Amino acid sequence: MKTERISLLGTPEFKAFLASEAKKEHISVSELVRRRCTRAPSADEVLLERMAAELQRATEDARRSLEEGLTAAREALAEAAANRQERTA
Repeated sequence: MKTERISLLGTPEFKAFLASEAKKEHISVSELVRRRCTRAPSADEVLLERMAAELQRATEDARRSLEEGLTAAREALAEAAANRQERTA
């Protein structure tokens, strides 16, 4: 049973958007908000969330790999510089 009142503030444009969306669906603004806030995510939304998580993991892996590569390159450059100094000394 719907017994609680919820008030929120928004811009006039947001209010017009809600009214327009509710009108398209032939429902009240309150029903529009209830439906959109309580519905389960669509298959596309679930897939997008999984893809975003995978992208984040891949980005972190790539960052770690780049850091390791840079560290190895710095070590190789330092070793080459040390070898050069030994040969010229």
